Amino acid sequence: MEKLIFGSISYINLLPFQVFLKKYLKNSQIKQILNYKKSFPSQINKNFKNRRVDAAFISSIKSKNCKCTDLGIVAKGAVYSVLLLPNSPKDDIESDTSNMLCKVLELNGEVIIGDKALKLFLNNKELDFIDLAKEWQNRYKLPFVFARLCYTKHNKKIQKIAKAFKKSNQKIPQYYLKKSAKEHNLAPKQISWYLKYISYELRYREKMALKKFIRLSDRVG
Repeated sequence: MEKLIFGSISYINLLPFQVFLKKYLKNSQIKQILNYKKSFPSQINKNFKNRRVDAAFISSIKSKNCKCTDLGIVAKGAVYSVLLLPNSPKDDIESDTSNMLCKVLELNGEVIIGDKALKLFLNNKELDFIDLAKEWQNRYKLPFVFARLCYTKHNKKIQKIAKAFKKSNQKIPQYYLKKSAKEHNLAPKQISWYLKYISYELRYREKMALKKFIRLSDRVG
C-alpha cells in the first residue's frame, strides 16, 4: 500500500483542511496510508521541490510551474497573521510569499508571519503594523492568495480530495478546536475569530490576483 505523504504547514490557518482530511481519508474509498510532514511554509516548499512530499500547500510564489488544485490559503482583506512592523528591514525565514509581497508593495520593515504574528497582534492591541494582505487589497481591490494545494503524485486522488473539501462543511468540532488552542497557546474563540478571515477556494478573482502577484514578483526579481 503506497503512502500519501502530505506536507502540512503547522499554522492555524490550515486547521479546517487538516480536520477534514483526517475524516475524509478515514471514511473514503481511498485506502492509502497518510503520513504528515509538518513544517513552516518555506521548508515545505523545499520538501515539495525535492519530492520528499507528494502534495502540500505551496507558497504562491513557488507554485507557478507546479500542478495545482483550485484550493489555496486566501485572505480577502486583513488577515492578522502576515504583518510588517516598522523596524529595520528583515525577512521572515519561514515565508517566501510574504517576503516577496513586501517587495512587491515596496514597503520596508520586519516581516512576521504565521502564529507568532497572530499572537503578537492579539496580545498587543496598540501594535503599530501594516497588514500585508489588507495593503494588497487596498491597492489592487483583489484578495491575496498566500498558498496553493499542489501535488507531484496521486493526481486524481488529490483533485478528488480538493473537490470534496470545497463541498464540505468546514466547521471545526470543539474537540479539535480545543486541542489546537492548547497546542498554540490561544483561546478557542480566538482561533474561531481568526479563521473567519481565511478562505480556501480559488475562483476567478483569486486566480486573477495570483497571476497579478506572480507578474509583479517577476518584475522585482
